[in-house]
Amino acid sequence: MFCVHCGRPPAAGEHTPCRGGRAALEPPRFCAECARRMVVQVTPSGWSATCSRHGETTNAGTPALTD
Repeated sequence: MFCVHCGRPPAAGEHTPCRGGRAALEPPRFCAECARRMVVQVTPSGWSATCSRHGETTNAGTPALTD
């Protein structure tokens, strides 16, 4: 498994910025299975991230944040 925000293994250093406040709202940038950079699309209704090897991850079903 790899960190979806920085692409490093969990044992490779500090991941506090990856787990902190705003990071929880960010879509994943790296595949958790292979650490490849993913193609990310953000829309008003959610996001989708696609790994060339492992396919798509999405949160399109969750409601968007509003003020």
